[in-house]
Amino acid sequence: MTQPISRRTVLRGAGTAVALPLLEAMIPAGPIAAATGGSAVAAEAAEQAPRRAAFLYVPNGVHMEDWTPKQVGPGFDLPATLEPLCGVYGKFSIHSHLAQKKAEANGDGAGDHARALATFLTGTQARKTAGADIRAGVSVDQIAAAHLGRHTRLPSLEIGTEGGGQSGNCDSGYSCVYSANIAWRSDTQSVPKESNPKLIFDRLFAAGRPGESEQARVKREQHSRSILDYVREEARGMDRVVGVADRRKIDEYFTAVRELEVRLERFSKGVASPQDLGMARPEGPPERYEEHLRILADMLVLAFLTDTTRVSTFVFANEGSNKSYSFIGVPEGHHDLSHHGQDATKQAKIQQINRFHIEQLAYLLEKLDRTREGDGSLLDRCMIVYGSGIGDGNRHNHDDLPILVAGGGGGVLQPGRHVVHEKNTPLTNLYLGMLDGLGCPAATLGDSTGRLTEI
Repeated sequence: MTQPISRRTVLRGAGTAVALPLLEAMIPAGPIAAATGGSAVAAEAAEQAPRRAAFLYVPNGVHMEDWTPKQVGPGFDLPATLEPLCGVYGKFSIHSHLAQKKAEANGDGAGDHARALATFLTGTQARKTAGADIRAGVSVDQIAAAHLGRHTRLPSLEIGTEGGGQSGNCDSGYSCVYSANIAWRSDTQSVPKESNPKLIFDRLFAAGRPGESEQARVKREQHSRSILDYVREEARGMDRVVGVADRRKIDEYFTAVRELEVRLERFSKGVASPQDLGMARPEGPPERYEEHLRILADMLVLAFLTDTTRVSTFVFANEGSNKSYSFIGVPEGHHDLSHHGQDATKQAKIQQINRFHIEQLAYLLEKLDRTREGDGSLLDRCMIVYGSGIGDGNRHNHDDLPILVAGGGGGVLQPGRHVVHEKNTPLTNLYLGMLDGLGCPAATLGDSTGRLTEI
């Protein structure tokens, strides 16, 4: 009887390694699975269709009146800001009254933006310093990565549209580290995110590239060769051991990877022949913010699909960002507008920015939902948290945060509801429930007081 292909199978060639999505040929057949016993079958099923978690962050809070559904429970109407999610209605929940009280001053004075991001996944009070003696706490994503990372090539993936300084004063005496980083491996070590799509692509789909010589890289890029060109021979070998459905899935996956390459090539061509001018290759992100967000979303989907990682953070913009959204008719800075002073015109513009961000979330969720894995979709296996560490940007409050949880979590989540928790319920209680569902439980996290079980 034919043995299943390993889920860890990668295609290799000339310094390139390309992981594969879950194929039918990787799933044990009935007789093989039955012979292993019940517990082994359950473990095998969990490994073949693993659960993933991603934490998405937007700065400066939201206009809560256009965010919060009026109905509680299932069947709630979508407020104006959430309308772009109609395509995945029933596959996400809104959680009201969750709080991060450690983002409040608690005697430390101003600095709500820095504390909002540093506290969002840690639930701990960031030490107020602009020096090297930074201190926050271990973040939920890194707790998950420590458990799940042994199964994947990358323990976690940290991405965002902005880099940000790792030192200096960025918010009322708080180090720029706090405003720019959401992931914390330890109390004193943040995990910087990557904003350059080309570098993220190389990290995900070209494991051998760090050893590639500069001469080989230049030659490959001059001839516009795809990383897929280097694994064609092994791919043809796969055709002999997989069925028609798997061959179609591999073709679809290769098409998605190549489309990413083409887009990255277009973004990186700042000059016709940079090597001829003695310049390093352009590595900058797309000029259009929307395209930047979407190409990062595409990479996140492929990273999960290929099981390259099971944990990710995705920061849409650094906390306190004053980015202009002139491309949607809002030329003012985001942070400036968030201090709206109850001005209806400014609130309307904030809602436009909030809705734009939700449109990008919808793009990601719909793509996860369309991507098949086993007998379900990739979204069915995911836990996606989207939110901000500030509620209303004008008040700088950290209670009743805008929190959305999407996906099925492999049967752990109960989407399709508006859940209203007791006021000031720690957001970290939600995270503890998620960690349980991911198979890496923790006793406590930051300011947690328990765990949410019905999420």
